[in-house]
Amino acid sequence: MRVAICAVGRLRAGPEKALADDYLERFDRTGRGLGLGPVTVREVDGKGGGMAAEAALLDKAVPAGAVICCLDERGPALSSPDFAALIAGWRDDGRAEVAFVIGGADGIAPDLRARAEATVSLGRMVWPHMLVRVMLAEQLYRAASILAGTPYHRA
Repeated sequence: MRVAICAVGRLRAGPEKALADDYLERFDRTGRGLGLGPVTVREVDGKGGGMAAEAALLDKAVPAGAVICCLDERGPALSSPDFAALIAGWRDDGRAEVAFVIGGADGIAPDLRARAEATVSLGRMVWPHMLVRVMLAEQLYRAASILAGTPYHRA
């Protein structure tokens, strides 16, 4: 199952990009044997227009037929094993692709959230959307590690 990260804003060269890229490379390596990956990152410009304009751009970035999973504070905060099980469930159901959607500073427009098959929160705190990418990348790698039975996740 392919994975797309559809996000508002461009992650520029720097520590956040380096960390996100490292975790996504790890995910691709670990996930390959599990039927997960590769990951593609689809960035959209979030300058001007607000949530509605961002939602229209994000909607175009989501691959046709992909499961839409919004990262939003209103969703349930899953444990890492539960997140891994969610991804494995989509894969095992024969879904070809999942798109994780990360909104801009104001979040994701209600109409796009309503179309999502899942909404996941990274906790009750609000995170800068650029850090959310790093956290999602790490959780994708952790999920693949859990599914592969490697010792990375020690819970």
